[in-house]
Amino acid sequence: LHFLDSAALLALADLRGKTVVDVGTGAGFPGLPLKILEPSIQLTLLDAQRKRVDFLREVCEDLGLEDVECVHGRAEEFAQQRRESFDFAVSRAVAALPVLTELCLPMVKPGGQFLAMKSVDSNEELNAAGRAVNLLGGRLEKPADYSISGTNVPRRLVIMTKITETQKKYPRTFAKIKKNPL
Repeated sequence: LHFLDSAALLALADLRGKTVVDVGTGAGFPGLPLKILEPSIQLTLLDAQRKRVDFLREVCEDLGLEDVECVHGRAEEFAQQRRESFDFAVSRAVAALPVLTELCLPMVKPGGQFLAMKSVDSNEELNAAGRAVNLLGGRLEKPADYSISGTNVPRRLVIMTKITETQKKYPRTFAKIKKNPL
């Protein structure tokens, strides 16, 4: 189910030859299935837990995957180091959308997109994220609802297009983001 859900992104966005950061990748979802199915992606897998990153390095090595960077780090710190350097940021089941937007959108180049995999019951989150999207230089697109192939499981892809550069003060520290989401 996780593999099929991740693979659905390829039908909703053209990731061929693009730089993609998977924020809060966990066990590698959605990043690893995307890379396996579309080898031209230049992928960065980002997670705050060292054990997960070590596991992902082993998996990538065992599978012979090239152009994959496995990074141990916090998203808000990584975003300061690699601001606006990715065509796409993707995330699945990491945090509430207002928080996730501040962590991910600063990493995306103007003209690129942040793709957040959410439940179809995410309308409240989507509405709450509107201010953050605007402040961070983005524009909310119409969400893409889909069903996971071969199932009746409904899902939603929240799409944010990066319009302008993000102000240098974002993302803030995680404590500030959590205490006072945009």
